[in-house]
Amino acid sequence: MAVPRFTKGLQESIHRSRKIDHEIKLQPILDQLAPRDRVRDEETESKYSEIIGGPGLALAQAFKIVHPDLKNSQTHHWDQIRAIFDLLL
Repeated sequence: MAVPRFTKGLQESIHRSRKIDHEIKLQPILDQLAPRDRVRDEETESKYSEIIGGPGLALAQAFKIVHPDLKNSQTHHWDQIRAIFDLLL
């Protein structure tokens, strides 16, 4: 299984996620979120935290763009952002 190729925007989100990880150590959290039982390929598994971190960061940025003043998201907010991501991913 080859490591998946990503769009330019997702690659940029992954790079920003790496920078944030160096600053605040997200790696342990991302490692817990990665569903390791589904991976059969070591190369892909080694990239899981990046694969999760990049879209996670993009998700947070999408919330700030669509709802800049939002403090407590509700189901309908998530539904809006999910619909946008479904178009793109």
